[in-house]
Amino acid sequence: MSDFEKKMTENLKNMIKGLKNAMSVEAINFPDKVEWINTSESLSLKKLKGHVILLDFWTYCCINCIHVLNDLKCLEDKYKDEPVVVIGVHSAKFNNEKDKNNIRSAVSRYEIKHPVLIDNDLVLWRGYKINAWPSFIVIDTDGKIIGRAAGEGKTDLLDSFISRALDKGKKDGTISSQKYEIQPDIFIESFLKFPGKITVNPEKNHLYISDSNHNRILRVQLEEDDTGKILDIIGKGQKGFKDGKFDEAQFNLPQGIVYKENKLYVADTENHAIREINFKTNIVKTIAGTGIQGFIRKYKGDPLNIALSSPWDLAIKEHFLYIAMAGTHQIWRINLDESTIRDFAGSGREDIIDGNLSEAALAQPSGLALDKENHRLYFADSEVSGLRFIDLKNKRVETLIGKGLFTFGMKEGSFNQALLQHPLGVDVEKKRIYIADTYNHAIRIADLETQQLTNLIYRPRKGICKIEDKNCDQLPLFEPNDVVYYNNNLYIADTNNHLIRVFDFKSMNLKDLYIY
Repeated sequence: MSDFEKKMTENLKNMIKGLKNAMSVEAINFPDKVEWINTSESLSLKKLKGHVILLDFWTYCCINCIHVLNDLKCLEDKYKDEPVVVIGVHSAKFNNEKDKNNIRSAVSRYEIKHPVLIDNDLVLWRGYKINAWPSFIVIDTDGKIIGRAAGEGKTDLLDSFISRALDKGKKDGTISSQKYEIQPDIFIESFLKFPGKITVNPEKNHLYISDSNHNRILRVQLEEDDTGKILDIIGKGQKGFKDGKFDEAQFNLPQGIVYKENKLYVADTENHAIREINFKTNIVKTIAGTGIQGFIRKYKGDPLNIALSSPWDLAIKEHFLYIAMAGTHQIWRINLDESTIRDFAGSGREDIIDGNLSEAALAQPSGLALDKENHRLYFADSEVSGLRFIDLKNKRVETLIGKGLFTFGMKEGSFNQALLQHPLGVDVEKKRIYIADTYNHAIRIADLETQQLTNLIYRPRKGICKIEDKNCDQLPLFEPNDVVYYNNNLYIADTNNHLIRVFDFKSMNLKDLYIY
């Protein structure tokens, strides 16, 4: 039996099992005292009577939840003229994900068009006996559960549930004759839109920005510490997967970038590809990935023949390009001289386990920083709220900060006691590691000599602003995704504020980078 036949047989078994388990069970109504976003009104099963409802249980940190958003969009497009409604049920993992404004930003960032119910108290999560992100419940036109599933790769299964529910509704007369119109209400426009990662070319004083939700890369000439002039806009600005000249090339929510010798390498995250921007030829070309998401965790060979999975950040040393492969919980490596790619560190299991490269477990690595002098590759291991590194000389993974998938917080102190919350960016300068501690809205310093974690920039305690209260003098960070040390400044991708910020160590002030 071929792999395809095995997969189809497995899907069919899952579908039958799901149908048997779910048949004739009444759906649980949405709680009265919950908040909704991306809709002008609260919804209920009564309002949606006669509709097929697909519930997506998700949390916005989860890479698997991000992966299935495209699948949901395909289903929404397929059934756009049918009484089918997709509803996101946001069931938070991290404390930061319980904040309505943070969820609104995530909905905008991932361009979600359907309504989202905020299930902070896990009422629906427990009611439907959900135990994994993402999970799905399909409710038929008669208000009964017709199917359930969990994990990635369930598009065909969900499609079959929806199709069956529509057929049943038409036969028994329970289907609605008119689709209930739900209008999304989250729209954000700004010069930068969710900038993800940054890097510098110190020789020319250039700053590069992945302007993620504008699907483009900016090359900026730094004129002052807090002023920059745009030299190049790379990318047409529309989502796509196309090589070519700067104004023709297309990206899809790019993240990590790294510069070397007139070339900028890009982790084109939603295209699951690595792109090369050549500033001599002004051409963008793909050097790894096929444009579709892959699931392979062991590979060595041609970079253009392997489907990657959400590459999130990059680092470069000599002819080796390191990739934070968030989707498979690994670090991969391209040999640029030989044009080969291979899995480098991590078994693919999502966990925090140190050891040799093949046996260690990582958890959605999202930020990389190379300490070339000490042969270390530091990484922000986001799902275990960890700061970890690969000893490139001894080929081992070690942990500095981090205890597990559900241990996180905002705590200073020794590395074995300190806590982070879903960090996404790191940089290293001598004996200091700067951390974009994303869900704590903070920049923090891990001192390798003292083995202490301290706060540098963080949100003050919420409260009422008073006259001469310095805590209210400046805009606080809002889920920063990256940090770069350069010229005695920290450049920060202040992602949800749609800004690049500059922290000046001389004045100890945080400023906005003015880009023109």
